[in-house]
Amino acid sequence: MAAKVQINNLAISYGSNSILSDLSWTIEPNENYVLAGKSGSGKTTLAKAIAGLITGNGEVNVEFNAESKPLPEVIYVSNWYQFTNLEGDRNFYYQQRYNRHQGNDTLTVKAELLHFANKEKLDLKDIQQKIVAMGFGHTMDSQLIELSSGEHKKLQLLKSLWLKPQLLIIDEPYTGLDKQSRIELNIWLDELVNEGVQLIIISNDSQLPTAINRFAHVVDGKLEKVDSFDEIHQDENRKQKELPSFLQKLPETNFNSIADLKDIIIRYGDKVVLNKVSWKVDVGEKWLLQGPNGSGKSTLLSLINGDHPQSYGLDIELFGKKRGSGESIWDIKQKIGMISPEMHWYFDQNATVWHTLASGFYDSIGWFIDVKFQEKKQIEELMDFFDLTEHKDQLLHTLPLGKQRLAMLARSIIKNPPLLVLDEPCQGLDAQQARYFNDVVDELCQHGKTLIYVGHYESQLPSCIEKRIVLEKGEVVALENKVENVL
Repeated sequence: MAAKVQINNLAISYGSNSILSDLSWTIEPNENYVLAGKSGSGKTTLAKAIAGLITGNGEVNVEFNAESKPLPEVIYVSNWYQFTNLEGDRNFYYQQRYNRHQGNDTLTVKAELLHFANKEKLDLKDIQQKIVAMGFGHTMDSQLIELSSGEHKKLQLLKSLWLKPQLLIIDEPYTGLDKQSRIELNIWLDELVNEGVQLIIISNDSQLPTAINRFAHVVDGKLEKVDSFDEIHQDENRKQKELPSFLQKLPETNFNSIADLKDIIIRYGDKVVLNKVSWKVDVGEKWLLQGPNGSGKSTLLSLINGDHPQSYGLDIELFGKKRGSGESIWDIKQKIGMISPEMHWYFDQNATVWHTLASGFYDSIGWFIDVKFQEKKQIEELMDFFDLTEHKDQLLHTLPLGKQRLAMLARSIIKNPPLLVLDEPCQGLDAQQARYFNDVVDELCQHGKTLIYVGHYESQLPSCIEKRIVLEKGEVVALENKVENVL
């Protein structure tokens, strides 16, 4: 028997905004829930209240089973993962992960796991098989700052599942994971349930562990139970609007190729991250970039967007010019609109929605100079297009994830760049949100955009994609015109 959760008349507000209102919920032992629903409905707030991370009015009581083997604790695994350096600092800058000499400020994965094992009185041997099964074994000697978003998610999950608490709450467990890792995670979760762990999974993904036997969503601040995943409320289909006129103009291009990389090798000491990678992207092409977590996708993108310090001296041509021939990093970034999980992580916590869009003109994550009249007009047009006007003065990170992603997309296209680089842009979005996001991408690409799109989910891809490159262990294993067998 596992824990029992009793919630009575829970009410939580943020300022004048009521999130949960007189919410009551009883979770009996051996009931394993998926908690899903609309963006911003209060799912994460409810999960944190159960875990004791936030408080409100009302009663939240978790009754542990003294005879149960799992740890008598509630563990909440957040959607976002943050790590610190050796001095406890979290203030890293976006490009820092590519600077090897600065990466030494953080622990290696193995050292982090050993430190965690010592703190929690665990034995690393107990999860060695899971480390391999989750495709994480190759990262043991990597610095934390070098990990991709998917690898960070795996580390976060490994540590939490290793503890085997009586109640395990996971917020968006599949964010950033490749197909095989999602399968292995569900197998592990089913095993933990058999050992007495109770699950609450916050997810709009229907590929869930077989142990999930209850379904619920938050509607108007209250919890509603439903009989199946299909009955859970999702965000409504958004009404299509006409693209702002400035985005219907063809981007300026006086070159034929966006990127031409030949026999690229990137290594850190003895570790080869990219091995003889060649890839040419011509103007107007729409590419899908895929590969398992840690295959080198982020490093490859960093060479194209100018963030990687090793790009000088390699055979790389960007926007018709040889890399290192006199162009600045800002000349390169002026031609690129980009979204990535890492950029979202490191984005200025003090930025309002309006500042987020404005910063796209200057390729900055923080502050910028005063915007011009025409730029203000474009900001207003895009906020209206994405239904963000009412949120313009709110801090970006206080918005529901779906609206945050739309604001980041607006930021990436604000200057009508010739190249869009969208790295896992639909992480954490439900099916409706992802469909709307990708419909906008399809429409943008009708007006001369070149696209590089990173995505694992076949159901969450724009229809305009026409070519695919697949990496595995730093090498190109597929270059093809037809998109099939999505990883």
